[in-house]
Amino acid sequence: MQKNKYNKYTDTFFNAFDTMIQIVAYTESEEEFERYFDYASQRFLELHRLYDIYNNYDGINNIKTINDNAGKEPVKVDREIIDLLLFAKEWQQTVKQTNIAMGSVLKIWHDYRTEGIDFPENAKLPPRELLEKAAAHTDISQLIIDDEQNTVYLADPEMSLDVGAVAKGYATELVARELQAKGLTSGVISAGGNIRTIGRPLDGKRKRWNIGIQDPGSSLVSDQGVLDVVYVEDASVVSSGDYQRYYVVDGEKYHHLIDPETLMPGTYYHAVTVVTEDSGVADFLSTALFLMPYEEALALAESLPGVEALWVMLDGTVKTTSGMKKILKSAGATNS
Repeated sequence: MQKNKYNKYTDTFFNAFDTMIQIVAYTESEEEFERYFDYASQRFLELHRLYDIYNNYDGINNIKTINDNAGKEPVKVDREIIDLLLFAKEWQQTVKQTNIAMGSVLKIWHDYRTEGIDFPENAKLPPRELLEKAAAHTDISQLIIDDEQNTVYLADPEMSLDVGAVAKGYATELVARELQAKGLTSGVISAGGNIRTIGRPLDGKRKRWNIGIQDPGSSLVSDQGVLDVVYVEDASVVSSGDYQRYYVVDGEKYHHLIDPETLMPGTYYHAVTVVTEDSGVADFLSTALFLMPYEEALALAESLPGVEALWVMLDGTVKTTSGMKKILKSAGATNS
């Protein structure tokens, strides 16, 4: 029996997208793995700085630079920003619930959530009139992108971008494709709730990766905290839920996924998981499907080719698209 020439290596880093990012790969040597890992960690850091809405960096025009110049002048930016914004703007034409122009509303929630976490005794909800005033400045048509000059201009001076619903998944997809172009044929990038698999595991046993879906009632993904397992190759598995970022006001949890219609956290589900090839699409859709009533969300997911989804309802029951059952452990799927 021929010995498997591939070995499994794994490493993590923490300096990008406010989360732990783990790279797993099957390579012929540790040196080969280190090349991929070093590239991925550096690239994620670059993309984190470009997509950052909170911090300035020397010599870089990023999303914060665009926001700081709202109503003033167009900002020349790197191509990665142009492509991300075009991607989000195009998808928003069909899926209104994920709107990167909602920065003014999301900043209010971010500030109140941060205050509520840091000083729980002072935790309170944002005033309704403050949210409604900010919501008047969320028209994505005011986002003017010059594709030839690589400039971005916010025509509304009170508008700001928040790419949190898509940037991490979009960056994960970019890095995955770049690693593949450099020769990686078997690996997994895990960036918080965003998982992107490359090829199949080269352990000589499995044909698909087994990816755990977190139980939203559990604080950690452990054997006990896994709701189900999905088996995939060359695919992304992205989850959004009410368990990820939240604060408590008068005994009630208020999470970070804000419905653009109600301006309040979505209340349809505990969690949504999307499986599709592109991690940026999966990230975008996981937020959108979380903020839509089930029948509407199911119809959208079923209408999109190559997209499967799973919803954890408020009563703990699980619903899925028809194709999702074919890749779930609970429905009899395996990794062979």
